[in-house]
Amino acid sequence: MNIRKSILKRVYLAFGLMVFGALAVFAKLLHLQYVDGEKWRNIADSLTIQERVVEAARGNIYSIDGSLLATSVPEYEIRFDAMSIPSEYSDVFNSKVDSLASKLASFFKDKSARQYLVMLKEARNKKQRYMLIKRGVSHQDLKVLKTFPLFKSFREGKKRFASSMVAVRQNKRILPFKNLAARTIGYKNDEYRVGLEGAYGDYIEGKSGAQLMQRIAGGVWVPLNREAEVAPVDGSDIISTIDVNMQDMAQRALEKQMRISNADEGCVVLMEVQTGEIRAIANFTKDKDGEYREKYNYAIAQRADPGSTFKLASYLAALDDGYIDTATKVDIGNGTYKVPSHTIRDSHAPKKSIVTVKEAFEESSNVAVTKLINQFYGDNPAKFTSKLHSWGLHEPLGLQIPGEGIPVVKTPKSKSWSKLSLVQMAYGYELLLTPLQTLTLYNGVANDGKLIAPLFVKEIRHLGNTVERFEARVINKQMASKEAIAKMKGMLEAVMREGTGKRLTSPLYTAAGKTGTAQMADNHRGYGARRYQSSFAGYFPADNPKYSMIVVIRNPRNGYYGASVAGPVFKELADMVYANDLKLHGTFASKQVNTAGMRVPLTLNGSKEASAKVYQALGLTA
Repeated sequence: MNIRKSILKRVYLAFGLMVFGALAVFAKLLHLQYVDGEKWRNIADSLTIQERVVEAARGNIYSIDGSLLATSVPEYEIRFDAMSIPSEYSDVFNSKVDSLASKLASFFKDKSARQYLVMLKEARNKKQRYMLIKRGVSHQDLKVLKTFPLFKSFREGKKRFASSMVAVRQNKRILPFKNLAARTIGYKNDEYRVGLEGAYGDYIEGKSGAQLMQRIAGGVWVPLNREAEVAPVDGSDIISTIDVNMQDMAQRALEKQMRISNADEGCVVLMEVQTGEIRAIANFTKDKDGEYREKYNYAIAQRADPGSTFKLASYLAALDDGYIDTATKVDIGNGTYKVPSHTIRDSHAPKKSIVTVKEAFEESSNVAVTKLINQFYGDNPAKFTSKLHSWGLHEPLGLQIPGEGIPVVKTPKSKSWSKLSLVQMAYGYELLLTPLQTLTLYNGVANDGKLIAPLFVKEIRHLGNTVERFEARVINKQMASKEAIAKMKGMLEAVMREGTGKRLTSPLYTAAGKTGTAQMADNHRGYGARRYQSSFAGYFPADNPKYSMIVVIRNPRNGYYGASVAGPVFKELADMVYANDLKLHGTFASKQVNTAGMRVPLTLNGSKEASAKVYQALGLTA
């Protein structure tokens, strides 16, 4: 009996503890529901409802002539809210869903009407409010979709039903001209800022908006409202200095010549002399498949020994300091000049041993320029390097786009300075300049001594109103005396008439420039690999310069002299620019046509009547 009572006590105790535990759990549930319920509901909402960023539409990038270089177009993600029509109106839903399925199948052509119908009805059964229909839908297609049954709001009897379509806007960046100036236009991401997109990203991006969104199954965020709580502010527009037609000409001329010369890399830059505005800039790299693509901005980033194009700086320094004149004689002997531990050679044996400075420059004699610089600056090399530094050649140009290579122009205080440094610098070695930095020097001469920094952006506009306007920054108001500049310009013109650039002349306009051929150092073999950089820098028309240009082609395999490799790009682009820029031609009234009674120009086969009409209009006698 005692044992039975003992067992019953234990059972009652265990049962009582279980009942007490159940009551405690029930009490806790009531407490959570009615006492702490608001607190936990707020916490749950904070985890599933957030204010999410709504991306603003990026601003456009325009060329100087108003053409679109980069723009953002809206793309939409189309989703289906299967419960926009309440459950009690399922008959309304069922009456229209077949038509919607048929319309979607006909429009997208990716599923049958039957498949769409099953998908839409299944979403209704599962009470889905954010089912994906299609990604990457254009704005034009969106307008069509808004006319589909259930995708447009409608009235049924006295009841009005909202659209079942949820369109989530996303902005897609496109380049209307594809690869035209693609590297200069650039891009911006979390790691890199490249080109105009990178430099002016803060303007272009605009101000993001905000929208309350809720996370549903699968980690998908659904907008709580159709409209954003804080509307985004679209970005500002960038007006670049690029001219679309000139850019196209530059890319075609450069790629054509790089294919002919079978080169690895190359660039060309066309700049307006007085304003410093870059009208065209093209860069090409030979890819593994043999195609040329714009992958790196060599024009602004690639530092290298400029070679013979730098002789302009050496001669201009000596002219400005009064050490030489264009008629100064220099003995170049047999085209070799021995300096400590090195012999400097001309690329071709000279026609005569005594030449003038003008003749030496025309034929790009290495011996002449090194002899002259060594003669006049050998005892005081700092005077020569100080002249170069006074022009700002040792400092970056401070471009409007990122990635500029830092120039290196040594001084006697430099750690790497040696007995060879002065003579090596005289003809473009032991210093590093980018092609654009070299072009800026030539542009300064063309601009009568006024050295200005290149411009890539002319203006920033927002909603059609000017936010900021840019003018060229003056680096040096007068880099050398007007007399020295005039003599230097005459020497550059002589190169085109009688020197290494004479094959590049045109009967229609005058040009001035300098060829350049430099050996490229290899990381492992030094200059022993026999790899070359061919270049040409100059401006046109020479009598009233409007455009300056530099062409650099690296490691060509079919020839390597600047005149034959880089020169043709200069001539082809200059010819095309001259033909298209009517302001360079003067007025047609000033042109004297057939004044000497010469024969009528030859014409292609065609209508004689049409030709006669043209001759008559031009005042020619057939």
